Amino acid sequence: MDQVSTPNAPQPSGHYSQAIRANGFVFVSGQLPRDPRTGEIPARVADQTRRALENVRQVLLAAGSDLEHIVSLSVYVTDMTFWPEVDAALATTLGAHKPARIVAVSPALHFGNVEVQAIAVTP
Repeated sequence: MDQVSTPNAPQPSGHYSQAIRANGFVFVSGQLPRDPRTGEIPARVADQTRRALENVRQVLLAAGSDLEHIVSLSVYVTDMTFWPEVDAALATTLGAHKPARIVAVSPALHFGNVEVQAIAVTP
């Protein structure tokens, strides 16, 4: 088991790793929609979703995997009224790949309105 870290995704602000690689899996910590270089968060929820997924992608790339190898995706939103916009952004970003997924309302995210957590396999 080893920790995964990349400067291409926001750095942890607490006692956790961006991801852990273990037994052929990559467990990506929840990624918020913060740009790792500027710290900015997009205004639109669809753009926040794409930014969070890009952060997930960067962590997966650092671990030797990618979005196409996600087997489970957890999506947290601050309000379910955002769901159509979030789902459309997920569909656009993931294309034909449809991992197992859970959606949960979490009204108190640290930043933005979306957080994405993923479990992937390494090819």
